[in-house]
Amino acid sequence: MSTLVECVPNFSEGCDRTKVDAIVGAMKMDGVYLLDREMDADHNRSVITLVGEREAIQEAAIRGVGKAAKLIDLNTHKGAHPRMGAADVVPFIPIDGVTIEDCVAMARHVGGEIWKRFQIPVYLYEAAAATPERQNLENIRRGQFEGIRAEIATNAARKPDFGEARVHPTAGATVVGARKFLIAYNVFLNTPDVEIAKKIAKAVRFSSGGMRFVKGAGFLVRGLAQVSMNLTDFEQTPVHRVFEVVKREAARYGVSPVSSEIVGLIPKKALEQAAEWFLQVENFDSSLILENRLMAVMSGKTAAGGLRAGVEPFVEQLAAPTATPGGGSAAAAAGAMAAGLAAMVASMSRGKKAYVQYETQLSAALGRLERLREELKAAVDADAASYDAVMKAYKLAKVDAGNADALIDASLKLATGVPLGVAEKANEVAKITESLFALTNPNMKSDLTTAQALAGAAITGALSNVEINLGSLKDQAFAAEVRKRINAIKG
Repeated sequence: MSTLVECVPNFSEGCDRTKVDAIVGAMKMDGVYLLDREMDADHNRSVITLVGEREAIQEAAIRGVGKAAKLIDLNTHKGAHPRMGAADVVPFIPIDGVTIEDCVAMARHVGGEIWKRFQIPVYLYEAAAATPERQNLENIRRGQFEGIRAEIATNAARKPDFGEARVHPTAGATVVGARKFLIAYNVFLNTPDVEIAKKIAKAVRFSSGGMRFVKGAGFLVRGLAQVSMNLTDFEQTPVHRVFEVVKREAARYGVSPVSSEIVGLIPKKALEQAAEWFLQVENFDSSLILENRLMAVMSGKTAAGGLRAGVEPFVEQLAAPTATPGGGSAAAAAGAMAAGLAAMVASMSRGKKAYVQYETQLSAALGRLERLREELKAAVDADAASYDAVMKAYKLAKVDAGNADALIDASLKLATGVPLGVAEKANEVAKITESLFALTNPNMKSDLTTAQALAGAAITGALSNVEINLGSLKDQAFAAEVRKRINAIKG
């Protein structure tokens, strides 16, 4: 299966194009593609957006850090944006064929290699963080390069995750992590008073009581006060809502936004959300957009072209005279469809005037359903792989009789754990779906009823796979724990 990962390294150089060219050049390699590069002289920072195969993009990131260490000296670096390293932050974002857990493993590998090759200490953040305190980048970067340099050897809280307790003399330290897609969004105000931008940033950022999934700071950029923000989950806290809150807060100080900017890239869905919000189009959905409809028609995915084009390959694989994919994969797919249907209903009510009082509940439901949908989709392949692992274990047992029981039991535990996880996730989908009946458009009751039926089928099918494997397990303690979890599902 192909893998696609995004990496968005931030480098502490936004003035010297030659240096940035050299850093980008160091990251060029087969399987890695440059999507975007942004240089900002006021921030003295560059943001590079890469996408590529899992293995190749790890090496590209490592090479970029090494080149930055040769070209950037933080002892002389000045800029509006806080920084602690020449290569300041290196996040990995799952796009296709990988999970956030895969990106965590990538971040840890890259962090180890950065210390090993360049003697730059590395801190892990977001999903890769080893401790809750380090999930937030601002906690790690507090005091910037100079503050970390002064405390790293004496303050245990500053000890890096990789490397010795000393900064690189010129390249400082680097933060590496795994996260969801982030929108870097800045709003310029019609005033040079940076204190106003700082007050607005404090009002909107989550850490000081503002909006969930928003980080913010105030800077003076190109002669104007700028509210600089990172939106870490645009589906739950969309960009249009952030702009409106910034606009409202600015009015308190007698100023207003004059423009905004995106640093790096933004998902099309975020702009579709903004279009729906500001235009107030009734019954808006993405298929009303010409380019989306054209793409769907050309790929054979409209009703006229046949939605079956998307589902047919999997159905035909199920029908093939092979053991995998089988019932476990079908159960996971049913659970994923249930989560998808429930999310569709929730998203079509969220933001509508008639359901504005349920905005918080609908946003929370959508956020959780998205995660469950992705995990259940991943389980389609995971279930087939676990069955293949059992078959392999039985074959190995024939040539390694001494370890036969251990080999088989280990594979059976995996083959039990995957469908058990599917059943638990489908059960959660069913509960969320049940809650949506009272929060969403009653005309979509049939969609929620279908989602419930699919979730129920996923639970039944997945648990039947669990029961079959339990009968063959030798580890009765493990089996007893599994039965507790089954009882919790059946509740």
